[in-house]
Amino acid sequence: NSIGMAMAQLKDDCVAFGGRLLPLDDAEQRIAERFACVAKESSVDLTQAVGRILARDFAAVQALPPYDNSAVDGYALRHADLAVEGETRLPLAGIEAAGRATGTPLAPGKAVRIFTGALIPDGADTVVMQEDCQIEDDRVVIPQGVWLGANLRIKGEDIAEGSIALPAGRRLMPPDLALLGAQGQVAVGVRTPLRVALFSTGDEVTPPGQPLTPGRLYDANRYMLTGLLRRFGCSLTDGGILPDDPTHIASTLRAAAESHDLVITSGGVSMGDEDHVRNAIEAGGSLEFWRVAMRPGRPVALGEIGGTPLLGLPGNPVAALVTFVTIGRRVIEALSGAAPVLLRRYQAEADFELKKKPGRREFLRATLRETDGKLYVSQHPKLGAGMISSLTEGEVLLDLPEDMTRVSPGDMLSVLPLATLYG
Repeated sequence: NSIGMAMAQLKDDCVAFGGRLLPLDDAEQRIAERFACVAKESSVDLTQAVGRILARDFAAVQALPPYDNSAVDGYALRHADLAVEGETRLPLAGIEAAGRATGTPLAPGKAVRIFTGALIPDGADTVVMQEDCQIEDDRVVIPQGVWLGANLRIKGEDIAEGSIALPAGRRLMPPDLALLGAQGQVAVGVRTPLRVALFSTGDEVTPPGQPLTPGRLYDANRYMLTGLLRRFGCSLTDGGILPDDPTHIASTLRAAAESHDLVITSGGVSMGDEDHVRNAIEAGGSLEFWRVAMRPGRPVALGEIGGTPLLGLPGNPVAALVTFVTIGRRVIEALSGAAPVLLRRYQAEADFELKKKPGRREFLRATLRETDGKLYVSQHPKLGAGMISSLTEGEVLLDLPEDMTRVSPGDMLSVLPLATLYG
């Protein structure tokens, strides 16, 4: 029951950024300030909700667990009936099974056989595991040392009624669906998928399956970005490859902007004479920024055309991926109503040496090894922004901050697992 999508608008005071390189953190801040959610709300069955963005806070409609129950198979009793020293023998007064509550209160000086998940009878306040007990005739023998409240699941100890169990903007994962199901929900309100138009650009780019003539190369980015966009839950229109014709590029991007919530291109955003995407943005809309202080990926354009955001990624595959998982994911999160995801990272010890220019954030592809309980990271030998094998063979990105000028063996480096960046 999609309600449709609204167009995103950048603030009127946006101006083209053509001076100094923009720090990556500043680029992310601009995205947070300029873009708002355009996705509407629809209701989907829980079986179809995994990976979707929760539209509203979900407040628990009931406590979990909804009643006091037993955590084990055993015997329910009153703790006050237990002897201070030595064993206690209590006569059995019935059975309580999950889903078949008798409603009979527990009389003082008695115990009942109880099974996991069964309602705790009124009067009982402790459950003893069956493995710790013995049966003598119609009595249960309880060992010394049982504590008050043992093996009880208390009403609301998991989730209190009325509490926010899941926040708006959360990308629903399988455990979230378990929680919603436990709350009696059969459907959930989620954001509609972001409509994205995707293009590759350049006369040199050839679709796989066609003959490859000298000076040309096969399209790699469109397949990589298609996979990423689908992992992020977007509804994708594949626009194919745009030739280096500025009029055609401009008109095609304007047309795509009319029926999509986001337009993404790869290639055509640097300073070359044939890099027409940036020019199309400036001519038909506004440019928020196009040069970011990062490597790879310095030429990455973000603006709007016809009122719709347009993200121009670099043409080199590594740069396209790095800018997508850093800048592109933030745009998609903002437009789709998703809460910004903190990129999980950990520390590993460098086993290589590297000189680095200050003033730019660098993302190096790397591999890991563990020796004697310590984690070491090695730089991938192929550093170029077009080296796809550095992504297929690499396990992580090393995130080197702007002020770092050298990596030496033994330095502790910030590591981003590549697999966690793909949505």
